Amino acid sequence: MPRLLALLLACLLLGVAGCGGDDEQQASTGQPTETAAPTPEDTGGEQEGGCKPAGKPKSKDPDLAKPKQKLNPAKTYVATVGTNCGEFEITLDAKRAPKTGGSFKYLADKGVYDGLGFHRIVPGFVIQGGDPKGDGSGGPGYSIVEPPPEDLVYERGVVAMAKTQIEDPGTSGSQFFIVTAEDAQLPPQYALVGKVTKGQQVVDLIGVAPVGPDEQPVKPIVMKSVDVDER
Repeated sequence: MPRLLALLLACLLLGVAGCGGDDEQQASTGQPTETAAPTPEDTGGEQEGGCKPAGKPKSKDPDLAKPKQKLNPAKTYVATVGTNCGEFEITLDAKRAPKTGGSFKYLADKGVYDGLGFHRIVPGFVIQGGDPKGDGSGGPGYSIVEPPPEDLVYERGVVAMAKTQIEDPGTSGSQFFIVTAEDAQLPPQYALVGKVTKGQQVVDLIGVAPVGPDEQPVKPIVMKSVDVDER
């Protein structure tokens, strides 16, 4: 029961914050199911549970113009995310989320994600990163809106964009989350990016990193680079 209560409280904080300004607050969104979280041993980690030591992410203050580019649905786009815990790949959903994917690629091409951390980890639910300020309140200086598919299920490996409760469904800035639950049971309000198609074990490893009472990892987990390529 204590684990379930803690998980439910975590859900109330998933106002996966921060596409906009500092005054926007986190809010309730959904309730995940409990899943058996993997241990570092399960994921084959060696150094510090599989993660190499990393310095604290530096705060950024980007002020970018809103991008107009969209992904070409006839092409395949893959984002390679290199972290101090290993590397994983996200295949962007160019058909169902061309606008959101275009913004994600734009931010990656601009180097916004390089050096940022995963600032929020809720075991058995989500890992969240991409905040230039590192505290859940930052963004790229703009937001876009692309309503996600009505039948979208936020299952394990799905990547979506964070938003506040007061923002319209499908609103996004730079913050994104990756689902580590089998089914996070969230409503279709968070803009779709794509899905992890390689290196899920790295995501799982990050998902069980020790965290403090603020859900931030005790030791920094940093995205060294995020590169989007056409394949």
